[in-house]
Amino acid sequence: MLLGIPRQPVAGPPSPAAAPRPGEPATAPGRGSAAAAAFARAFAAFTGRAFGPYQAAVVRIGFGLAWLAFLLREWPERRVLYGDRSPWSLDLAGQLLADNGAFTVLPWFAGRLWCELVYHLAVLAALLVVLGWRTRASGVLFMVTVLSLQNRNVFVGDGGDNVLHVMAVYLVLTRCASVWSLDARRRRAGAGEGRAGVVLWAVLGAALTAAQFGGFSGGTLDWVSAARPYPGFAPLLWGLWAVAGAWYAVNRRRPGGELRAVLDALATMLHNCALLVIATEVVLIYSTAGWYKVQGSRWQDGTALYYPLHLDYFAPWPWLSGLLGAALVPVFLITYGTVAVQVAFPFTLFNRRVKNVLLAVMMVEHAGIAVVLGLPVFSLAMIAADAVFLPTAALLWAGSRAGALLDALSGRVRAGRSLPS
Repeated sequence: MLLGIPRQPVAGPPSPAAAPRPGEPATAPGRGSAAAAAFARAFAAFTGRAFGPYQAAVVRIGFGLAWLAFLLREWPERRVLYGDRSPWSLDLAGQLLADNGAFTVLPWFAGRLWCELVYHLAVLAALLVVLGWRTRASGVLFMVTVLSLQNRNVFVGDGGDNVLHVMAVYLVLTRCASVWSLDARRRRAGAGEGRAGVVLWAVLGAALTAAQFGGFSGGTLDWVSAARPYPGFAPLLWGLWAVAGAWYAVNRRRPGGELRAVLDALATMLHNCALLVIATEVVLIYSTAGWYKVQGSRWQDGTALYYPLHLDYFAPWPWLSGLLGAALVPVFLITYGTVAVQVAFPFTLFNRRVKNVLLAVMMVEHAGIAVVLGLPVFSLAMIAADAVFLPTAALLWAGSRAGALLDALSGRVRAGRSLPS
């Protein structure tokens, strides 16, 4: 019995009653059973194996680094962007939030202290997501801080922030810490959740209870959204908290029972669905961007890249922008190549080799945007999103090289410490 579904009996020789009557056409032998077996194999794989664990880990690390880099870069201006000194005051933000129903915790309290607490909590959450420490909790905290800061001031950021905004929600639903994380290291060592996990779960539950019933959260933790016809954020946050507690209780009481297998299968299906949604979002981003570019006159005549290269706002290295802006033929080729790659990428998913080539081209292009146009956070967010399509073999090779480099560095550190002073 697997997940409460009894196994089907093995088909024996056909009985005389089952034999076709004279004059009746005989059915194709094994066609129905082959389809049923294929469906059973696909269902078993979908519920029993988490797809893309290394891709999910790279997406987690990439988005964590992108958000951490943004927060550290804007740290001197945090109060102007999101705090008590912001030109976009809490009153103006409250009017917009009442219309769109977006989630943010910053309007809960006025003044500098609450803004400082949320901002530095965002820095901590981003760091914990990169390291993969208690990812079920830190991933939710990461989502809350991303939504809170970005929805507080919608006029700050670029396209990379929009990608991060969406992916932070989907990342909570994935098993993105099964490899290359402190959680995976703890599991390999045979350690369970321990007291730290229970204490963290209890603290977050107490904080959620205080926010829900404290009377200061306004409409951000409603069970049903007043602005739009969908559930509010209270069911999401309470549901994640309750599932984490149920997971711990079942894993402690009945680690090998049927209920544990059911929860594990549900978590695996949720991971696979969320990873599929992330991949679909990336495809939609490139396809819509490519087809919108096709309609633009500057992209049609090949001069779209020429203009941002001559804007001071997108020129962190003026000499480099001037050098590229003067080369008209490369600008023309890059402009047309960008449109061709973005339009063609969704169709290359059916051919692995072509897809990998275009994926490498797009990552190199985003790296060039980071250097030439001065958009590192946007480029890092897009590269992290592209990582969902990276081949597993390449990721394993890169992981082994990075592990060997870390081992060599740690060996030198230990050797330096052992030298006599």
